[in-house]
Amino acid sequence: MKKFFKQILPAVSKIKSHPNLQFFGTLLHDPNLWHFNRRSLAGGTAVGLFLAFLPLPIQMFSAAALAILFRVNLPISVSLVWLTNPITIPPAFYFAYKVGASVLNEPLQTIEFSASQDWFLQTLEHVWEPLLLGCLIVGTLSALIGYLTISLLWRIQVGRLWHTRRKNRLKKMLKSKQAV
Repeated sequence: MKKFFKQILPAVSKIKSHPNLQFFGTLLHDPNLWHFNRRSLAGGTAVGLFLAFLPLPIQMFSAAALAILFRVNLPISVSLVWLTNPITIPPAFYFAYKVGASVLNEPLQTIEFSASQDWFLQTLEHVWEPLLLGCLIVGTLSALIGYLTISLLWRIQVGRLWHTRRKNRLKKMLKSKQAV
């Protein structure tokens, strides 16, 4: 699992030198932010998935700040906020709106799209409460599911490695006894 994450994530030096992250200064030198262990990867996944569903314009900065605060894997947390990108934001936030409206027991508003600031502000005025609640619910659930999934996959992988090592040790012992 370590190899997989090391292959897909950008180099540590590239992230540390990113101009938008220079604000954090020496905090970026904490080795826990770059480790590939169960706790760090699962925590980074939770941070990234939670923030991916929050309607914030500064998701990457927030992901970096929370990764530093909780001392979890920074590259994974910053990378996962890109699950919601310009293509996926409309369906993700509409789903979050539907969840929020359902929890608040509000009827769904009929929304006709128009690419203007007036449309955005008028629409947001009517749907901000269920949208924000839905985003918090979906973000929290996806963070929890992501954390548990990474933890479980890590444990399964470690169990397989232990089993393989034990099996290889037993084979060596049997070969050495047969040679005697």
